[in-house]
Amino acid sequence: MTLDFWGLGLQAANVLILIWLLSRVFWRPVAAAIVARQAASDAMLDKAKAAQTAADAEMAKATAAHDGFAAERAALLDTARAEAEAATKTALASAASRAEDMQIAAKATIEHVRAEAAKADAAQSVKLSLQIAAKLLARLNGPIVQAAFLDLLVQAIADLPPAERAALAANAEGIEVVMASADSTDPKAVKAAIHKALGAKPELRFVTDPALLAGIELRTAHFTLRNSWRADLTQIEKAVHNAA
Repeated sequence: MTLDFWGLGLQAANVLILIWLLSRVFWRPVAAAIVARQAASDAMLDKAKAAQTAADAEMAKATAAHDGFAAERAALLDTARAEAEAATKTALASAASRAEDMQIAAKATIEHVRAEAAKADAAQSVKLSLQIAAKLLARLNGPIVQAAFLDLLVQAIADLPPAERAALAANAEGIEVVMASADSTDPKAVKAAIHKALGAKPELRFVTDPALLAGIELRTAHFTLRNSWRADLTQIEKAVHNAA
């Protein structure tokens, strides 16, 4: 078998020419297109990554803002709750204090009313007792009782300070001698006893006052020497009132 070297050489030359043509006419444009397409793809990927990064950043901002709003809302709610609780406690404390004050005032009022009622009852009882005593004493008035009051009057005059006794004796307008009734005592005896007690003889005017119940009193424009059951009952009433 013989080889056709010229034929092989021509075929080899054809192959080389074909390869050169493919590399010049086909492969380079295709490779350039592939490179361009790859660059475009890379650019699109880069843009997509940038957009994703921006979107992630915005989402992070939104999340942070949402968290901030939630935290602020929670803080506002806590503050409002605390203020409401404090206001409620203050209102309850104030209401309790007012209720306690009202209760204390009510108790004080009740005690005052009770005390006043007790005083009124006591005063009414004393008044009724004195009225009964006055009626009983008025029935006992007589010469013996008047004689006893005359002795008491003489003693009361003697017990006066000397200056008052002298002023009473020298009274230019005279002295009223007041008795419960005109027929219970001898005016002459009364006059003599008074003059003797005063050590002088001033003018005496006899008047009657049934309100005395029994007794003999001396009166001038500026002086009264009380000496009667009415005066005694008045002193008892004052003493009971002061004691209450």
